[in-house]
Amino acid sequence: MQNKGLIRLFAILFGIVSIYQLTFTFVANKVEKEAETFAASKIADTEEGYVAKRETEEIRYLDSISNQEVFNLGIASFTYNEVKDRELNKGLDLKGGINVILQISIKDILKGLADNSKDPVFNKALADADEASKDSDRNYVDLFFEKFDEASNGTTKLASPDIFANKALSDEINFQMTDEEVKPILSRKIDESIVSAFEVLRKRIDKFGVTQPNIQRLGTSGRILVELPGAKDVDRVKELLQTTAQLEFWETFKYPEVANYLFAVNEALKDVVEVKPETAEEDAEDSLSEIDSLLSDVEEDSLNLAEQVNPLFDRIVRVGGQGSPIIATVAIKDTSVINSYLRHPEAKKILPANLQFAKFAWGIPEKNSELVDLYALKSNRDNIPAMNGDVITDASQSYDQFSKPSVSMQMNTRGAKEWEKLTGKAFTEQGNIAIVLDDIVYSAPGVSRGAITGGNSEISGQFTLNEAEDLANVLRAGKLPASADIIQSEVVGPSLGEEAITSGFLSFIIAMVLVLIWMLFYYGKAGLFADIALVFNILLIFGVLSGLGAVLTLPGIAGIVLTIGMSVDANVLIFERIKEEIGKGKGQSQAINDGFGNALSSILDANITTGLTAIILFVFGTGPIKGFATTLLIGIATSLFTAIFVTRLMIEWYVGRKKKLDFSTAITKNLFQNINFDFLAKRKIAYTASGILILISLISLFTIGLNQGVDFVGGRSYQIRFEQPVSPSELSGDLNAALGSAEVKTFGNANQIKVTTKYKVDVEGTEVDKEIQEKLYTSLQKYLPQGTTYDDFVNDNGESIGILESIKVGPTIADDIKRNAIWAVIGSLAVVFLYILLRFRKWQFSLGAVAAVFHDVLIVLGVFSLLWRFMPFNMEINQAFIAAILTVIGYSLNDTVVVFDRIREIISERGWKAGQNTNLALNSTLSRTLNTSLTTLVVLLAIFIFGGESLQGFMFGMIVGVIVGTYSSLFIATPVMFDTLKNKGFKIKEVKPKNADKK
Repeated sequence: MQNKGLIRLFAILFGIVSIYQLTFTFVANKVEKEAETFAASKIADTEEGYVAKRETEEIRYLDSISNQEVFNLGIASFTYNEVKDRELNKGLDLKGGINVILQISIKDILKGLADNSKDPVFNKALADADEASKDSDRNYVDLFFEKFDEASNGTTKLASPDIFANKALSDEINFQMTDEEVKPILSRKIDESIVSAFEVLRKRIDKFGVTQPNIQRLGTSGRILVELPGAKDVDRVKELLQTTAQLEFWETFKYPEVANYLFAVNEALKDVVEVKPETAEEDAEDSLSEIDSLLSDVEEDSLNLAEQVNPLFDRIVRVGGQGSPIIATVAIKDTSVINSYLRHPEAKKILPANLQFAKFAWGIPEKNSELVDLYALKSNRDNIPAMNGDVITDASQSYDQFSKPSVSMQMNTRGAKEWEKLTGKAFTEQGNIAIVLDDIVYSAPGVSRGAITGGNSEISGQFTLNEAEDLANVLRAGKLPASADIIQSEVVGPSLGEEAITSGFLSFIIAMVLVLIWMLFYYGKAGLFADIALVFNILLIFGVLSGLGAVLTLPGIAGIVLTIGMSVDANVLIFERIKEEIGKGKGQSQAINDGFGNALSSILDANITTGLTAIILFVFGTGPIKGFATTLLIGIATSLFTAIFVTRLMIEWYVGRKKKLDFSTAITKNLFQNINFDFLAKRKIAYTASGILILISLISLFTIGLNQGVDFVGGRSYQIRFEQPVSPSELSGDLNAALGSAEVKTFGNANQIKVTTKYKVDVEGTEVDKEIQEKLYTSLQKYLPQGTTYDDFVNDNGESIGILESIKVGPTIADDIKRNAIWAVIGSLAVVFLYILLRFRKWQFSLGAVAAVFHDVLIVLGVFSLLWRFMPFNMEINQAFIAAILTVIGYSLNDTVVVFDRIREIISERGWKAGQNTNLALNSTLSRTLNTSLTTLVVLLAIFIFGGESLQGFMFGMIVGVIVGTYSSLFIATPVMFDTLKNKGFKIKEVKPKNADKK
């Protein structure tokens, strides 16, 4: 090997750099542990909401030391911020946190660009595009253009004055432009709005205080990925991300102005709304005295409420006072019913003139209560507020006159003038001004000291400090140009993250130790050198991950562990070839040189085919699966370097000291020697056996089917843990009653279940998430420890009881995930077919390899179809399973290519000879095939047993795939290649054997 000194220098430098990179991770972890300890000392776990409070304290502590030196190397020192930027990033499944995909509403952007046009053609096109988007993967804007063309039929143009040729777009669109001229302008404007939304979200997240956030656009679909590792207050994050920050100021009605209308609505609905008498009686008794005292001006016969069924007042807890802008106070659970009553046709018929354009809106819920206030805002025909919030130039968290958290706002010159006019009017008329954010009334203060000048104002309400900070952050960052709905989310509690780290690294250590022992047992001292190279390889992988800023996930750890098994393959190939060269009578140095040279082709082919599948997985995968592909790709590169160069450096150093190096031990010396198994003679038996297995698999797939996870069908899933073992069938009955339909399965231990439901999967918003969580808590409360509160159940407070992980996938994105998965598999097969065709120059080799892969994939799918109902672990078909399938494809091809390489080499030297030399090639690679399969299986079994519940289905698929893949490379791939090639002759350029002259 030439340039030994240079390679040695590179290896030493790579090792030092990797250690240097990983040191930052250890320092950052140490500082964060100190922050946790500090927060725990300040906030007792008996305090209400202590999880969020501790999180805030941790952030404050870390902020306070962000620019302090925490790491000193002598020649350089680093602050906490600098250390944090360089640490190894951990994903959600290892750290806890939230991962969401937001869909920015293109429909809202179009409506905004059209100035909320009432044009019937425009609105029909939007409605039709909405419907079409449910079953299409095309961009919404393209669907809108298509539906507009259909709806207008040439009679209405996009550049109509009532649509896009409006005042706001007059600089770019005029009524003389054709639709084809307008479309690219609209597409650009929409893209600018999405970029604006992206920037608004980025600013909000930057101020949120989460370390190592990740936010990125996903193509041009209006989707934005947000990952916040370590975030604990999930509801706060969701509110922060979905709040559009549409700030408005409205004049309000006072209660007496609306009281008679409420009674009229109550009377009008008595004959058309069904109310349960017992509920009416209980609720009426609770609120009767207060309502009686406040409505003395209403006729006497309408006050005898306790003796009547009152649709509206039976749900009102209390009504507002004489000078109050609060119309009524109701239970949060009754808000949707009250809304339906106020929108009822009978209610609209009796609407008085003064309330003709009234807009009813809810306030923020009362703290530590299930109550919320109703307001009536003074609107107009166009539903335009008295003043918009786009005049806000700055906002900050402050404190009101009662030392309660509030938000101070600063307006621009135009806003200051409008605010002075509006507050002056409110002062004169003794009215109130409602401060409304995203249709929620945050406060409705009166003006007691005259018009407010200067443009300064304050929003006060029942805020916590976090809520006030978030509101100020949202207003300062700006409003989203359109609504943002969470169409996919994954929430992982910190307890589950800590368990994942423990189980992941336990499987990593066990797998590594077993492989190290096996190599030492099988190859003796040469195995020791391979072990040293393997340990160095792992160091490089973690160092490269840290240096690149890549994210380490639990599947990523699985990828590293799998790399251990696969990196051994390169050393096995080299050692087996060296043993062959020694068997030919060559000297030790020459045998080593030729062994490395002869093995190189097979090593490169095997790793390139695996790398191609990993690249496809990286391109089509998301989240943790992308992490798996990342570590696999890095592992392939570092494995090649350590096996080809580092192992060789050590071996040549040892041999150079005139010492003898055996590539076997006394036990393994003659193992697999002189084997002469006739593989081709057994091919008909193999064809028959495989045909039967494939037929069974296909029948099962078409009859039983697969257990598709929410990734592919949409829905919500929750991983819930109890203190004691529970019965899934018993829980299923309780949950079906609450959610209509829910699948309940044991997930791991008997005290843990996975609940999957499609309840309201089409409905967006945090309200539905909360509703489902409340139903889960109510239904499962009797199985929880005494005293477990709702907050304990939905938030991972370190007790490891309740919801540990939740996943939501909307139906639209589920279709996209499934489509991407199919394309990933097809793309992988196509790319590898082409690579093998180019590499071997015979389509028969490609056919054999692809036939073996199809064989392996069908059998793995068949096994999952047959067993998913019976196995004690999760066997869902999801993105992780697709990663397993693609890895199986890579492994199967790896094995097949090594065999094909040897077939080509031997036949090139010795000729076709009716399959005799094909059998010889298969027998000569048998030691390598079984050795690699065994070490890989040991690794996979270690992850399967010790890697945690979330990886068991993933690993089981790979275990089945490795077993089937090893079989198919010997009994399917080669026989298919042989049978399609044998009658056509085998002409291949004669290759002169290496060192022929010396022979």
